[in-house]
Amino acid sequence: MQAGTVVGNLAGVVVIRPDEADVVAELKAGSEEAFAWLISTYHQPIYSVIARMLQNPADAADVTQDVFIKVFRGVGGFHGESSLRTWMYRIALHEASNRRRWWSRHCRQEVTIEAETGHSADGQPLCIKDTLVDLNESPFDLAAHAEIRARVEAELREISEPFRTVLILRDIEGLAYEEIAEILNVQLGTVKSRLMRGRATIKARLAPFAEAAAKRPAGAARRPVSAVACVAKEAQ
Repeated sequence: MQAGTVVGNLAGVVVIRPDEADVVAELKAGSEEAFAWLISTYHQPIYSVIARMLQNPADAADVTQDVFIKVFRGVGGFHGESSLRTWMYRIALHEASNRRRWWSRHCRQEVTIEAETGHSADGQPLCIKDTLVDLNESPFDLAAHAEIRARVEAELREISEPFRTVLILRDIEGLAYEEIAEILNVQLGTVKSRLMRGRATIKARLAPFAEAAAKRPAGAARRPVSAVACVAKEAQ
């Protein structure tokens, strides 16, 4: 028999057992009826004592359940040196005291996210909350951008030379016009002309993709369309 199940399912069952010795004997024998009677008789007073010690209803409810579980598991070691009620209250006070000490220790370690942890590079106060900001892309952004990159790469492969090479060197690798001219051994004006034609070509090839993205549901389309717009802007 699981003590947690008994606590949850038998709290409303009332069985009259006026003789404490009989109750203890049946508890030791594992009687569910005796345990149900114990809960129905002592749950409220035990809870009231614990609640006044902890001042938190949720904590008090948890500790009360822990008390009855400990009673169920430890009743075999109860030898009648005190009344059953006294023994249970002793367990309740001990558990409540443990919970209160635990919270006291942890509360001393707590700090507000507004607390300053130092200063930023420009000398401004830096709070804990500032360090919790995730500057990375969200999973949605990552997926959307990956989709766009894959489409751009696919369309880029379809662009004829020498426009594709100039697009790669300038818009992907970020090389300067002069560097590209030197690499390709062509005039600077030729680089700019090829780049303009290459951008116009990829913009035209990406147009259907941008239009399809714009027709998606608003929540799913907004960021992909924005990213495609950036690609299109580069092609202008």
